[in-house]
Amino acid sequence: MADWTKLTQAVGELEEERVIEILKEFVAGNPSEAEAGEAVAACQKGMASVGELFETGDYFVGDLIFAGELLTEAIDILKPVLGSGETKKAGSMVIGTVHGDLHDIGKNIFKSMAEAAGFEVYDLGIDTPTQAFIDKVKEVNAQIVGMSGVLTLALESMKDTVEQFKEAGLRDDVKVIIGGNPVTKEACEHIGADAFTTNAAEGVKIIQSWTV
Repeated sequence: MADWTKLTQAVGELEEERVIEILKEFVAGNPSEAEAGEAVAACQKGMASVGELFETGDYFVGDLIFAGELLTEAIDILKPVLGSGETKKAGSMVIGTVHGDLHDIGKNIFKSMAEAAGFEVYDLGIDTPTQAFIDKVKEVNAQIVGMSGVLTLALESMKDTVEQFKEAGLRDDVKVIIGGNPVTKEACEHIGADAFTTNAAEGVKIIQSWTV
């Protein structure tokens, strides 16, 4: 039985070598799927700590990106023992940078942190047409839509997308969160989204509150 406190701490402190060492030693012990799930939960707890340190200004964007990569690496090590059961998903969401905008750093950080929190995330990439959001939501039956943008023009693309969701009769079936530099409370109301954030860690807390 691994010491999950040490694993959580190692993830939270971004100690890549230590995380890999703990997990490889754990996997070598031929653990059960349930124990592997506990390891994932310990990593997720460490990621939550990273998010809190980012909120307090102790960590920076680069740290968040690295933490996301570290988590991906950790899950890859655990995959052979996670089996098909893996962990119960918190919910499913479709995200993308909206039409006319090519920025994706914030979106990618949010994706990593949302996945770390147990969400199934379908990333449509950058410059995403309105119809692509609608088609993907229908395909995977997602409960949440996340739209990102850095340019001011992205706000109108977000509004257009929400309007199209209404026309498609899907608006009542999904919660919409928007993120990026230009989003404000006023912009959120104008767009018709359910929530907004300029902070990936805060964004994850919001979507978690929607799936409780």
